[in-house]
This record gives sequence, structure tokens and C-alpha cells, in this order.
Amino acid sequence: KNRLCDIFILVKNMKVKIFDESHEKDLEAQVNNFLSTLSGDVIDIKFSTAISMFGEDQIYCFTAMIIYTS
Repeated sequence: KNRLCDIFILVKNMKVKIFDESHEKDLEAQVNNFLSTLSGDVIDIKFSTAISMFGEDQIYCFTAMIIYTS
């Protein structure tokens, strides 16, 4: 096989799963649970945090995107 064919097969089977939680421990639990059941390979994991104000309250958003093959 040539390299281009391998890349095409990888991209064709690529998927993403997005998690969004207000507490980092909840995000960690969700990601670990997903990874424990994944039968494919993880390509990459992207992580981000955001904070906003709602009145006097701070609202946190912890997000992870897992790029994987099926």
C-alpha cells in the first residue's frame, strides 16, 4: 500500500467526541469512561477552559474533544 491510501483510510474512519462539563473532575470522569470503552485509536485530545461572569457568579466550562478512529 502507498502512504496516501493509508492516510485516506485513517481520515475516512476518523470521528470526534466532545465533552463539556462545569467541573474539571466531571470532565475527567467522562473522558476516562469514554476512553475505557473505546475500541479504536486516539489520534488527539484537545482541551480548553472558559470562564464567564453571571452576576456575582463565575461560570466555568471545561471542554475536551477526542479525535479517534473507529
